[in-house]
Amino acid sequence: MIDKLRIVFSISELRKKILLTLGLLAVYRIGWNIFLPMIDSAGMQLAMDEQAGFGDLLSQVAVFSGTQLDQMTIFGLGVMPYISASIIFQLLATVYEPLEKLQKEGESGRKKINEYTRYATILICVIQSMAYLSMLNAQAAQQMSSYGYQNMFLDSCVGDSGHLTFSWYWLAILTMTTGTAFLMWLGEQIDEYGIGNGISLLIMAGILASAPGALAELWKNATASGSLQMGGQFGVETLCFLIALFVGVVLAVVFVTKGQRRIPTQSAKHVRGRQVFGGNRQYLPLRVNQAGVMPIIFASSLLLFPQFLFAYLGAQTASDASGLWASFVRGGNEVFSGSGSYLYVVMEVALIYFFCYFWTAVTFNPKDMAENLKNHGTFIQGYRPGSSTANYLEKVMLRITYVGASFLAIIAIVPTLVTNSLGVNYALASFFGGTSLLIAVSVVLDLVDKIDAHLIMRNYKSLLD
Repeated sequence: MIDKLRIVFSISELRKKILLTLGLLAVYRIGWNIFLPMIDSAGMQLAMDEQAGFGDLLSQVAVFSGTQLDQMTIFGLGVMPYISASIIFQLLATVYEPLEKLQKEGESGRKKINEYTRYATILICVIQSMAYLSMLNAQAAQQMSSYGYQNMFLDSCVGDSGHLTFSWYWLAILTMTTGTAFLMWLGEQIDEYGIGNGISLLIMAGILASAPGALAELWKNATASGSLQMGGQFGVETLCFLIALFVGVVLAVVFVTKGQRRIPTQSAKHVRGRQVFGGNRQYLPLRVNQAGVMPIIFASSLLLFPQFLFAYLGAQTASDASGLWASFVRGGNEVFSGSGSYLYVVMEVALIYFFCYFWTAVTFNPKDMAENLKNHGTFIQGYRPGSSTANYLEKVMLRITYVGASFLAIIAIVPTLVTNSLGVNYALASFFGGTSLLIAVSVVLDLVDKIDAHLIMRNYKSLLD
C-alpha cells in the first residue's frame, strides 16, 4: 500500500488534484469552527447540554448538512440547501418538458440547469435560516424563562425579550446564506480542479470530523472506573462487539454498493465484405442499490419536519404543561424524537422502501435502455427487442430494488438499535450504520475509482489490485 501511495503522489497531475482537494477541505474545516458574530458559544453549548432532545435533533440534521448545527457556525446550513435544490430540479426534469429538453442539450443545458439550481439554493437558504433562527429564538426565550441561565445570544444582540434584534436577525440570515453559497462554490472547485465529488467530500469531512470526539466519549465512559474491565455498560466485550459490528457493516455496505445483477446480452453479427463484426457476448450490469443513499436521506429529511415542528411547539408550550394540546405535543415529541419509538422506526422503513422504488423509477428508464440496446444491435436472449426487453428489464429491476431497499432499511435502523440496546451516544452509533456510514463508504469508493482511472490511464495497477 505504501508503494501504491508513492506512485499516486509521483504523478504530478494527480498529486496537484489531491493537494488542492485537501486544501479546500481544510478551508471548510476552518469555517466549521467560526461562530456567527451574535452567538455566545458558552451559552449555546450549555443550552444544547441542558436540552438534550433539541441537541440530538440538531445532531441528526448535521448528518445531511455536513456541519454542526448545534454550534451555529457560519456554515450552519451546510450543503443541504444545495442538495435539496439539485434534487428538486432532477425530479422536475422528469415531469417538466422544458427542463427535460435542457438536460438533452448536453453541456450547455447542464450549465443552465446548474444556474437555476444556484438561484434556488439561495432561496432555500433564506427560508431555512429564517426557520432555524426562529426556532433558536424560541429556545432562547425558554432558556431564559425556564432555566434562568445565560442566553445563547450575546447581550448586545438581543432585545428585552431575549430574542435577536431585527438587524442582527437578518445579519445572521445573510451570513448563513453566504456561508452555504461559499460551500457550493467550494464543492464546484473540487469537482473542476480537484478529485472526487466536491459536495459529497464536504459531507464526508463533516461526518468524519465528529468521529474523534464520539470515540473519546466512548472510551471515557468505558474507563470511568479507572481501567477497562469486563462487564458493565461499556466493558471489553462491548467494545469488541462494536468494533466487529463496524467492520461487518462496512463490508456489507461495500458488498451491496458494488453488487450488480448482470444480464447476458448478445450483439448481432454484421458482415462487411469478408469481415464479420459483432456477435460478442457481453452483459448489462444493473446495480442492486440503484438509488444509492438517496432513499435514507429522503426518508430521514421528511421525518425531520414533524421533529422540528413538535420541538418548536414544545418550546412554545413549555410554560403550560397541562391541557390537551400540551399532551398532544408531548406525544408527538415522543413519537418523532428519533430515539427508537416503534412507530418512528416503522414510518422510516416504509418511507425508505417508497423512496427507493420512487428514485429508481426516476433514474432508471427501461424503455430508453431497451431502445438503446436495439439501436446498437444488441439483444437479450429469449426476448424480442423493444417492449418485450423493456418489460423484462423492469421486472428484474423491481426484484433487485426490493433487495436494495431491504438492505437500506436495515442499515438505517442500526444506529437506533445500537443506541437503545447498548446506551451508546447517537453521534457514535451513527458510525455503525445509517446515512453517515453509507455516505462515507460510498464517497470513499467513488474517490478510489477516480484515482484508479488516473493510474490505469498511465498503465499502473489499481489501488485495490
